[in-house]
Amino acid sequence: MGHGNQTGTSEFFLQGISQWPEHQHLFFGLFLCMYLITMAGNVLIFLAIISEARLHTPMYFFLATLSFADIGLSSSIVLKMLHNLHTQLHTISYTGCLTQLYFFLSFGDMDSFLLAVMAYDRYMAICHPLHYTTAMSPQLCVLLVSVCWVITNLHALLHTLLMAKLSFCVVGEISHFFCDISPLLKVSCSSTHLNELMVFVVGGPVMTVPFLCTLVSYICIVFAILRMPSSGGGRRKAFSTCGSHLSVVCMFYGTIFSVYLCPSSTLPTKDIVASVVYTVVTPMLNPFIYSLRNQDMKVALGSLLRGKIFASQLH
Repeated sequence: MGHGNQTGTSEFFLQGISQWPEHQHLFFGLFLCMYLITMAGNVLIFLAIISEARLHTPMYFFLATLSFADIGLSSSIVLKMLHNLHTQLHTISYTGCLTQLYFFLSFGDMDSFLLAVMAYDRYMAICHPLHYTTAMSPQLCVLLVSVCWVITNLHALLHTLLMAKLSFCVVGEISHFFCDISPLLKVSCSSTHLNELMVFVVGGPVMTVPFLCTLVSYICIVFAILRMPSSGGGRRKAFSTCGSHLSVVCMFYGTIFSVYLCPSSTLPTKDIVASVVYTVVTPMLNPFIYSLRNQDMKVALGSLLRGKIFASQLH
């Protein structure tokens, strides 16, 4: 252990949910059901968009990518949580912790960036409908998603490599139910100045820039809708196309900001609940929010399920 980039502990203890030992079996059943619903819903959304030619548009391309990111975000957190709840051993190895940190940051950031890109897509569709087809070309859509993936993975890699250079106490008790930056820094035995600086200099913009882009897009959308004539149903249709996305944005950023912009010395129960919402509940609800109010998505899902049922009957 003489090297500066090695840790004094081979594993960490995740205190988050272990503080309620009498409810471990209940938590296991609850999170297992939520994870299965998340996987089923997002996989169906992804397959429906791929298989239905009418859904090969920018909005649904971004939605399919969001479903993929939600699957990754939920899997990076919930699978280890389920294993710990089942074994009653709330530990995670040092390597597993850094791996979880990387994928959590990567997919979590990707959700944030995709929500901003989807808001921009709605802005173009409502505020500049005549130029929408040419402005939101397939090449631009692929470029936007590619840039988002590069930024989020570089951001995740930066914090993971910086975390790997720290030394940690022999008893690494993390006051959370997964490996996040702030709880990990609290159990480090070495200087965390550089890590904290990078959280402020790099992590701050990565969190706030997509939110500001989303906010500006919706401010422009609202003003554009208010300028529409009240007759003809134009306003109602415009609001209806944005309603699902806006619901997801409010739920995602509301819980994110309650955790990361209101830091505390220890992680209270309300912060654990908020973290569960944006890492587990939001990925589960996204398919329902986007499909229940979308007729095209309902038709595509119906066609997909009927095709699967028919294929199974043939076999």
